[in-house]
Amino acid sequence: MRIFDRLALIAVVATALMPLSAALSRAYAFDGSPDSGNGAVSAPRPLDEAVRFGTQALRSGETEKGIDSLRYAADQGHAGAQWKLGRMYADGEGVERNDIKAFEYFTQIANMHADDNPSTPQARFVADAFVALGSYYLVGIPNSKVRRDPNRARDMFAYAASYFGDPEAQYHLARLYIDGVGVNRDLRFAARWLGLAAHKGQYQAQAALGGLLVKGEDGIPRQAARGLMWLTMARDAAAGPNDKWVVDLYDDAFAGATSDERSMALVYLEQYMKVEK
Repeated sequence: MRIFDRLALIAVVATALMPLSAALSRAYAFDGSPDSGNGAVSAPRPLDEAVRFGTQALRSGETEKGIDSLRYAADQGHAGAQWKLGRMYADGEGVERNDIKAFEYFTQIANMHADDNPSTPQARFVADAFVALGSYYLVGIPNSKVRRDPNRARDMFAYAASYFGDPEAQYHLARLYIDGVGVNRDLRFAARWLGLAAHKGQYQAQAALGGLLVKGEDGIPRQAARGLMWLTMARDAAAGPNDKWVVDLYDDAFAGATSDERSMALVYLEQYMKVEK
């Protein structure tokens, strides 16, 4: 059973988020760039082709041409183009960082594609858009109408976690239950979501689940060897500057484990890798 009525959430998303300023009536030339204004407009490029053209242009360093092509597809509801632009503005990739514009593009996706079948190609973009929106609601956007709202963040994560089965959403939802943000703290419930994400290879979930199992608390039986197995996988996947907590968690667990627990963790890891293959 889904955590909440997805149709109700769609209504919440549609009414709560800000309208976009992009004008859908803007004329575009064949390559996805705006009409030059001389009255001659080439036949529009199919949306998927416009996205490919825009992506290639970005890779070639033609940022303005690439963005124009992506906007052409995004303005006509192409989830992949909307997602790419949202990520660019969120990360400041090739453009000046602008969280409001990123929020608006992710909102477009949520409004237009929330009820898409999870097996469709664009489902991964839709799920990621909900995760992005949830992350914005966790902290808010300064000097905007997007206020901190942990309850709405939880709804966004829960929707992507349950309907789309997205591992990033499952991890972020679990973190809310670990930290007691927007929900009552519930480590057992968090562990269930972490387990789902961990088995899909989400290394942060593997680390968090491993930490819970090594420690054992609040109804979670201590399983040091199993926890060390998950932490080993997470440590091997951790690569970014924000992953120090993963490495530290592994180091602490390894230092506190007995030789038997370390050996058993390797056995568990070998068994797990064989099953996954």
